[in-house]
Amino acid sequence: MTLKLAHGIAFADLYSRDGLINIDAAFQRALRTADEELAERLISSRRNPAAVSKKEESALIIELGPHLDRFIASLFDIVDAVEALTENHAELAPLYTLKRKFVQRRAVAAFKADEAVTFDGVAIELELAGLFGGRFSELAFARHVESWLKDEAANEKVIDAALRYAAWALYSDAGRARNRDGVLFKKPGKLDQQHLVKHAQKDEQQFAADGVTTFVIKPEHIRRRKGFALTDEGTDLKGALSEANYCIWCHTQGKDSCSTGLKEKPGADAKPAFKKSTFGVTLAGCPLEEKISEFHTLKATGHAISALAVIAIDNPMAAATGHRICNDCMKSCIYQKQEPVDIPQAETRTLKDVLELPWGFEIYSLFTRWNPLNIHHPYPRAESGYRVLVVGMGPAGFALAHNLMNDGHMVVGIDGLKIEPLPESVSGVRADGSRANFEPVRDIKDLYEDLDDRVMAGFGGVAEYGITVRWDKNFLKVIRLLLERRAEFALFGGVRFGGTLTTDDAFEMGFDHIALAMG
Repeated sequence: MTLKLAHGIAFADLYSRDGLINIDAAFQRALRTADEELAERLISSRRNPAAVSKKEESALIIELGPHLDRFIASLFDIVDAVEALTENHAELAPLYTLKRKFVQRRAVAAFKADEAVTFDGVAIELELAGLFGGRFSELAFARHVESWLKDEAANEKVIDAALRYAAWALYSDAGRARNRDGVLFKKPGKLDQQHLVKHAQKDEQQFAADGVTTFVIKPEHIRRRKGFALTDEGTDLKGALSEANYCIWCHTQGKDSCSTGLKEKPGADAKPAFKKSTFGVTLAGCPLEEKISEFHTLKATGHAISALAVIAIDNPMAAATGHRICNDCMKSCIYQKQEPVDIPQAETRTLKDVLELPWGFEIYSLFTRWNPLNIHHPYPRAESGYRVLVVGMGPAGFALAHNLMNDGHMVVGIDGLKIEPLPESVSGVRADGSRANFEPVRDIKDLYEDLDDRVMAGFGGVAEYGITVRWDKNFLKVIRLLLERRAEFALFGGVRFGGTLTTDDAFEMGFDHIALAMG
């Protein structure tokens, strides 16, 4: 299928500064047609972003979100696919409203644990399944109970059965096991800082043999490694929305510590210091100050595309910060005495939801260069004339390269590893290093390889050779293409800095700056 962009935009425009400015103008026209006052606020905010408070910026971003979803759907002619994704979010919504008000509050208030464990949950489940049309599921439970609650007097008996089932599912071992893979019949566990791995148990056999306390993972939590296949696929949409709805969206109160850090109360003469965990870890929050609460708000309300755009404001290389890479945000979550929001899971699922749309890679790629929600830097700055050599193409190197290009600089990336070439139809780079036209990617699966058969490509540094089967290395190709398709970037492998290429060589070649990103 050929990519046909709306608003007179050509595919090449997605990868040129002039084209991105045209896209931005088209977005502003569409926004002005829909909401002139909001369009004026956006323009005013861009003129003087320093004058916009954090709360004002957050409110502006969230108001713009639905308009951006519609614009992208129109631009890429995927209105039906985007509407279907939004409907998937909406269909799951009863799970999260009912979880809070019925399961975690009402059922907990109605029955004590010692009473709930005596209920015959399997029999109640069969009774409810009959009312649901013969099949029990947590979504059917949520929908039916939500309906029954509209007339409690007429549905007193079935509501009582639902409360009993919820209490049994929360408190009994059998109930928890039966609903282990769901999200509805769960409540946040209390945090015991001295017992953080709850699915570890003491190995009594080993203790009896040698007197050494040894802990082993409970069998049901063991992930068996099979070659290079993933042992952790990450959560699905239902799980991601559970986390987004668990978040209390506290950016509105200025308490989004996951983003900005958990601070002590300020002293008389000093700024508040960051708190430390039981283990002495400074709780500074996300190193990028990603707008987590804001992206959760948009994700939970069904705006997956703009949720990703919010992530990309501060973390455009989100494919590299998957749910198995970092969790500084979780450590600083406002929930310090109970399980934190699993922010990395929600972030990675949000990225996957967009990547899995038709032309999803091109949408994500576009947001790394043009992002109307970024009032400070909506598109790349004009060409500066500077050339920068980035030594090392691991996470530090490729993130730096991206930001340097968005600041208008030319970038050459080198790495000591041999970097395998990608097809020019995908990368836009010929075997001799010259530029070529490349094709749009409609289906992200066309970029992916079977991890058991995948050959190490060299790009990514520690992300290539240091992470095994917990993180999808197909994301490395995604990240590489975000850089390599840009005319301002060149990539060379098998170059050892200090040997193959020296500092003097680099400056003689005309580089203005050398950035060392070698770990």
